Amino acid sequence: MPILVTGGAGFIGTNFILAWLAQGGGQVVNLDKLTYAGNRGNLAHLPADSYELVVGDIGDRALVGRLLAERRPEAVINFAAESHVDRSIHGPAEFIRTNIVGTFNLLEALRSHVSGLSATELAAFRFLHVSTDEVYGSLGPGEAPFSETTPYAPNSPYSASKASSDHLARAYHHTYGLPVLTTNCSNNYGPFQFPEKLVPLMILNGLSGKPMPVYGDGLQVRDWLHVQDHAQALMAVLRRGRVGTTYNIGGRAEMANMEVVEAICSLLDELAPDPKIGPRRSLITHIADRPGHDRRYAVNPDRISAELGFEPRHDFASGLRETVRWYLDNGKWVESVQSGEYRSWVDRHYSWIDGGQGRKGPAGQGGGR
Repeated sequence: MPILVTGGAGFIGTNFILAWLAQGGGQVVNLDKLTYAGNRGNLAHLPADSYELVVGDIGDRALVGRLLAERRPEAVINFAAESHVDRSIHGPAEFIRTNIVGTFNLLEALRSHVSGLSATELAAFRFLHVSTDEVYGSLGPGEAPFSETTPYAPNSPYSASKASSDHLARAYHHTYGLPVLTTNCSNNYGPFQFPEKLVPLMILNGLSGKPMPVYGDGLQVRDWLHVQDHAQALMAVLRRGRVGTTYNIGGRAEMANMEVVEAICSLLDELAPDPKIGPRRSLITHIADRPGHDRRYAVNPDRISAELGFEPRHDFASGLRETVRWYLDNGKWVESVQSGEYRSWVDRHYSWIDGGQGRKGPAGQGGGR
């Protein structure tokens, strides 16, 4: 039986689908709206008997219902979301439409679908809702990492919309018996990440000699998780997780943003030296902090480690090196995504970079979702 993946043409979805098929998983049906961050080319090389792309919206309940009825998937994995914090600050409405209303319509289609399953089919069916550690809010320097029982305290329109979707998924399990699993991951990095997020933005700006914008003092701390480790964790949850349970997925790699940016500078100087640019650290530009910027995220992944045996395979240093190398080796992919809507976003949000004037404007560092 196939699985249905929503939002699979994005960063994390792409890596999950590639890992799923590489490890002998069944056919994947990918429902993706193909907004600016969705790239059909990421998976275009996959054979038709393994992978099918359906262009559409999780908010289209009739479409989702038809796919469930016709494909009869054994699981649905929901990656579909608006995920960039800066975009949510500038335009929260789309985050409400996709992350809350879209999730609601997806859940309603699933509720209708499972009502027609036999007891055996229902026992095997799973809905995996992929979420973020940002729903928990911000930690102080000495506070313990987020656990699965940490109260939600979202601080941005993005994290509030994801928190709402998590609550809906939980409610549909407890009220209607939908076999839900939820994961909350820390900041992802790795191949295929859209270049408005911190790691690829810094790599590509440093490579081209543009300013590398850092919010405030750059001491905001995040726990970094390689996206390929995230994919392995999701497969473990899907196959062996307890229905109705939430699992935090972390990389056990807390780093301040400045540490990450400086490490990228060092890697670029080593792997792509350019005498015209000089040391990349000279490109680091501190700019005004973003509204409501959370100071620290960190997750406690002990539950997924103890119950499912998951541990990340990448340490941050080697994972970041692999990531920088991937962007250096995949210039055509980078060029393909640095156009259209992304170009428009850059023109609106980073105009000070190209103009070289007034380096106090906003800059996008939306973490790793």
